[in-house]
Amino acid sequence: MSGEIVERVVRFVVSSIVDDQEAVQVTMVERDEDEVVAQVRTAPGEMGRVIGRGGRVARAIRTVAQAAAEEEGLTSGVEFVD
Repeated sequence: MSGEIVERVVRFVVSSIVDDQEAVQVTMVERDEDEVVAQVRTAPGEMGRVIGRGGRVARAIRTVAQAAAEEEGLTSGVEFVD
């Protein structure tokens, strides 16, 4: 288990949203043998763009991450770390 696809997808989507792509950090954490969590960090002040109004963008990112995780036979979560 690695979550490599999840990490690449989340990094791509978040980098597409923010201005400072170099500051995007995605850290993968294994919760158990079939669950991974992507912890996302951005440059100061850009997390609001990633979360979106009412959390809509964050929900969409979580949905895409779960679809990517299913390709690897995993479940996934995404945490937005400020």
